[in-house]
Amino acid sequence: MARGQRKTLDEKITAKQEMIEALMTRIESEKRELAELFEEKKRKELESVSDLIADAGLEVSEVATLLQQYLQTRTAQAS
Repeated sequence: MARGQRKTLDEKITAKQEMIEALMTRIESEKRELAELFEEKKRKELESVSDLIADAGLEVSEVATLLQQYLQTRTAQAS
């Protein structure tokens, strides 16, 4: 049974280079998609916190002050 024509070494090198280039393009695309997913997750988490603040009837500045006080207390207790 006859086989197809064998590729030259240069053709094999070119094919591998093209494959690597295609894979690198795919990797970059996947990285962008992953970054978008992280941003979406962050946005949803912030919406959740914002809803919690609103449900508690607090202002963002009040929550920031309370959080700073909590962190200072916690740091002092850890020392």
